[in-house]
Amino acid sequence: MGEVPGRGKRPTLAAIAAEAGVSTATVSKVLNGRDDVGARTRERIERLLLEHEYLQAPPKRAAGGHRTIGLIFDDFMSPYATELIRGVTDAGTSADADVVVGRFSDGMSGYSSGATWARRLVKAGRDGVLVVTSDLTSQQVAGFAKVRLPLVVVDPVHTPQAGVASVGATNWTGGLTATEHLISLGHRRIAHLGGPAGAAISQARLHGFRAAMANAALPVDPELVVDGGFGFDAGAELAGRLLTSDDPPTAIFAVTDVCAFGVVQAARAHGVRVPEDLSVVGFDDTYVARWVTPALTTVRTPLQDMGRFALEMLLRLVDGEVLDPHHIELATQLVVRGSTAPPRGSG
Repeated sequence: MGEVPGRGKRPTLAAIAAEAGVSTATVSKVLNGRDDVGARTRERIERLLLEHEYLQAPPKRAAGGHRTIGLIFDDFMSPYATELIRGVTDAGTSADADVVVGRFSDGMSGYSSGATWARRLVKAGRDGVLVVTSDLTSQQVAGFAKVRLPLVVVDPVHTPQAGVASVGATNWTGGLTATEHLISLGHRRIAHLGGPAGAAISQARLHGFRAAMANAALPVDPELVVDGGFGFDAGAELAGRLLTSDDPPTAIFAVTDVCAFGVVQAARAHGVRVPEDLSVVGFDDTYVARWVTPALTTVRTPLQDMGRFALEMLLRLVDGEVLDPHHIELATQLVVRGSTAPPRGSG
């Protein structure tokens, strides 16, 4: 049996199994990341394993040596994800690090505490993990800390916990400049289509929108500020409601490019021309923004640079460095294309 600093010898797996009321084989399954154990039993065993410091720490690597990094998304079938993957893998090639892409929902299945998930990643040979846009719980973050698996969150949905490294963008400034652009064109009834209610990145863009409206002494109609989601379907559904209302907006600022594509689709479905009848602004400047018709005016988020910075931060953590600061924000920039114009009749 091994010694636990400050606590003496730790119990055998058989002793933990007896305390949990299960077989030693079941404890071994949980310890090794197997998924064929019931959720309640797993949580009980995990609690005991963590209490007695049964950890699977990553193997020690020489600083700067070859490493394998996990890059985990909620959804990687999107232009947004493609841009980030490009940045991370480019940086990985330069740093002699392999990048393995996975889905958050798959890796987290049945692992609400995060401890088993983290051990599973360690067992799979990951030296560190990048998690994109997901909302990690405190238990999940603690699971990574317990097995000493370095973690960096990219474009976090909510403000990360203290001490969790992250890379984001200047979302408030992006929301401000997008709305200022629409105001400068002469728009007054401007709608904001946000992401999931309470999402920090969506709220920051909304606050930028509100600041621009306040600076121009323009009222914000509560009916024109709606939350939904980051995706195409949410944009199409929300825009459809707004465009069929008694007093529709002349411009819509959407929380993402993909959401903005949904807005354009809804406009076409209702016989509304973009930009003649409706101006549309997105956020991210994914490569698809240049390809749609009309080309999308959007706020450029340096996604590839975010991916590169995130990987570089993670590799520093893997090599044992202490990061200061823990959170980095990269600047956004408005890119004006064909989806915005002065409102009809303003000339």
